[in-house]
Amino acid sequence: MIFDTHTHYDDPRFDPDREELLLSLPGLGITRLTAVAADLKSSHQALALAERFPFFCAAVGVHPDNADELERLGEEEAARTLKELAAHPACVAVGEIGLDYHGEDLYPDKVPRPVQQKWFRFQLEFMKERGLPGIIHSREAAADTLKIIREAGGKELSLVHHCFGYEKETAKIFLDMGHFLGIGGVVTYKNGRKLKEVVQYMPLERILLETDCPYLAPEPCRGSRNDSRRLTFVVQEISRLKGISREEVERVTYDNAMRFYRLTEENA
Repeated sequence: MIFDTHTHYDDPRFDPDREELLLSLPGLGITRLTAVAADLKSSHQALALAERFPFFCAAVGVHPDNADELERLGEEEAARTLKELAAHPACVAVGEIGLDYHGEDLYPDKVPRPVQQKWFRFQLEFMKERGLPGIIHSREAAADTLKIIREAGGKELSLVHHCFGYEKETAKIFLDMGHFLGIGGVVTYKNGRKLKEVVQYMPLERILLETDCPYLAPEPCRGSRNDSRRLTFVVQEISRLKGISREEVERVTYDNAMRFYRLTEENA
C-alpha cells in the first residue's frame, strides 16, 4: 500500500479525467492520499475532495506565493477563516506554508519576504493552537525557514519538509528535530544527486512519499502531468538507494504517513 502525502488534484489539469483517475487509485495500491492546499480556494477544494473520496484527507493553509491573500484579510479575519477550515473533520494538517524566495529578481509581483515571513509565523502559531502537524514549503530560503521554525518551537513542532531540496547538512538539522522529509519525483532525476545523498543518509522512518502532482513527474515521465500512479518510480529509486525491498519502502513510509497525520485505520 502507498500513501501519497502531498497532492494537488484540484488543479485544472485533472479536469478531463479527475473522477476516473482517482477512483482507480485504490485498486492500484495507492490507498491513501492527502489533498494539500495552496490558498483559501484550494483549501475548500481539498476538503471537498476528502468529502467525495473516503481515501483522501486534507490540509488547509496558504502557500508563501499567496501570502498576500492573508495580508488583505488581516490577522483577525485570517484567523477566523483558517479556524473554520481546520474545523472540518477531514482536515489533518496545516499546509502548505513556508517561504519561497525563488524568482525574486524575475517576478515583480512576488510576495515580499517580510510578508511571507509574517504569515509563515502566523500559520505556524495557528497550527500549534489547533494541535495539527504542518507541511512546510521552502525554496531558496533555508536559513530563514530554519530560523522561524526554531523560534516557533523547533523539535516541539510536528512538520514535514515537503519536496525537500536542500543538502544533507540541512536535512540533518531538521531530522534531529524529529521532522519528516517529503520525497518525490526529484529523487529519480539524473541531476538529483543532492536528494539521492539525503535519502541514502536519512532513516527510512522519516521519509514521506509524495508526488506534488501535477508537478515533478519522475523519470521516465519527467515533463508530463504527474499523478499518484507514478510513485512506483519513486519507491523503486528509494529501494535502490537504501538497498532494501520495494515492499519495505511502501510499508514503512505508509506507517510514517499514518503516524504523521495521526490517523488510524479506524479514524482515517
